[in-house]
Amino acid sequence: MAYDYDLFVIGAGSGGLAAAQRAVTYGASVAIAEQSKPGGACVNHGCIPEKLLDYAAGFRNLEQVAVSYGWKESNREFDWSQFVRAEEQHIQHLNGVHLRHLQEGNVQFIQEQAHFLDAHTVTVGDRSITSEKILIAVGAKPNKPSIPGIEHTITWHQLYHLPQQPESLAVVGGDPIGVKITGSLNALGTSVTQIIPEDHILAAFDAELAQEIQEQLSKQGVQILPKTNVAKIKKTEKGLCLTLSNQSNSKQPSSLTVDAVLMDVPRKPNLAGLNLEKADIQLTEAGAISVDESSRTTQSNIFAIGDCTGRIPLTPSAIAQGRAFADAEFGGKSSSVRLDWVPISLASQPEAATVGLSESQARQKFGDAVFCYQTRFRPLLYCLAAGNEQMFVKAVVNRQDSERVLGIHIMGDRAVDIVQSLAVSLRLGVTKHDLDSAIGIHPSSAEEIFSL
Repeated sequence: MAYDYDLFVIGAGSGGLAAAQRAVTYGASVAIAEQSKPGGACVNHGCIPEKLLDYAAGFRNLEQVAVSYGWKESNREFDWSQFVRAEEQHIQHLNGVHLRHLQEGNVQFIQEQAHFLDAHTVTVGDRSITSEKILIAVGAKPNKPSIPGIEHTITWHQLYHLPQQPESLAVVGGDPIGVKITGSLNALGTSVTQIIPEDHILAAFDAELAQEIQEQLSKQGVQILPKTNVAKIKKTEKGLCLTLSNQSNSKQPSSLTVDAVLMDVPRKPNLAGLNLEKADIQLTEAGAISVDESSRTTQSNIFAIGDCTGRIPLTPSAIAQGRAFADAEFGGKSSSVRLDWVPISLASQPEAATVGLSESQARQKFGDAVFCYQTRFRPLLYCLAAGNEQMFVKAVVNRQDSERVLGIHIMGDRAVDIVQSLAVSLRLGVTKHDLDSAIGIHPSSAEEIFSL
C-alpha cells in the first residue's frame, strides 16, 4: 500500500521535532501535526520561561552582592510587564526557529489537532492522512485536583499571562516547577507561601539536598507549610482565601489569603482527543501510553516517546528517545536510550542539580554498602557579602564496588554546570578514588568535588 508519508508525528514538542528532523536525514517523507505552537511545553510554558525568570531573579541577588564588591547601591525596580514582553518575544523567536528548521528539512508542518482513524490513518482538520509509521509525542499537561474553587487557580501554563506580578502568591505543591517559581518570584519581591502535603519539598530528589534547598528558601523569606493540604478556595474582596488542612501542626494557619494561587500539580499524558482506541493502542495503569524499550506501542507501526509514555519527564530525555527512534526505524541502526544517568537541573534559588541515585534509592538497591561523602561551604562569590549563602555537595558511593559513585547532588553557584560535566563520568563508572586523584580548578566551587 502506498502511504502519504513514511512518518507522521503527532506533537511538535522537543521529542517530536527531534524525531522528525532526524528521520528526514535518512530520506524519509515526514509530516508533523501540532495544535499549538512548535516547541512544546519546554519552550512555550516550562524550561525556557522558568530559566528566564530565574535569570531575572538572579540579577537582583547579584546586585545585592555587588555592593559588597564596591558597586554603589541603586534603586532599581523589576518591571513584570517588560519582562513578560521580552519573554514572549524570545519564545516567538524560538517558535520561528523550529518552523524554519522544519521547512529547511522538508518536513510538512500542520497546525491542527490529529485524531486516529485506524493504525495507519489520522484526520487533521478536514483531511485524512495515511502514514507507514506514526509517532505520538504529545507530552503531558497539568492536572488540577477537584477541590471547591479550583477554577480560580492557575498553573505554570498561565503564570506569564498575569497582567501584573502578584504581591502575594500561594504555590500548592513541592515539585520542581513549583520550587523554581517559588524561589524566583520570592527573590523578585512577591510574598510566597508554599503549601506541600509532604514533610519537605522535592520528594523525588535526594532528601538531604531537598532539605538544604528548603532551608535556603525559608531563609530568603518563603513561608513553607509542610504536611498541609488545601481544602477549598474562595474568591473574596481581599483576594483568594484558602482553607487549609494541616496534618500535624496546630500552630500553622488554618486559612491564607493571597492575590494568586499556582497549582504545582502532577501532570498527566496529553491524550485527550487522539482516539487511541481506534488504533488499538493500550495504556498503562497510570494512564500513559504503553511502550517497549524501542518506544513501540501495542500497535507495531505506532510509536510513542516523551512525557506521554510516563518515562523521565525531561526535554533531553524526549529528544534522545526521538532521535533513537528515527535512527532505528529509518537509519537501520541499533539505538537504545539509557535513562539511568540523566542529569536534572533545578533553576531554583539557589540553583541545584543532580545525577544518578539519591541516597534513599541507593540504599534500597545496595543496602549497607552505601556511603555518602558531603560538604557544606560558602562559595567564594559571596565571601565579601553579608549573609550565610551555602553550597552543598554530596556524593553517594557503593563501598562494595570500588566506591563507584552512584549519585552526585549539588546545591549552589554553578551546580548545573558542575553536574553536567560529571554526568558522563558517572555513566562510565567513575569511583571516589578517581575523583580524589583528579586535580581541580582553583579557585572554584567545582574543586570541592575532588576533596570530599
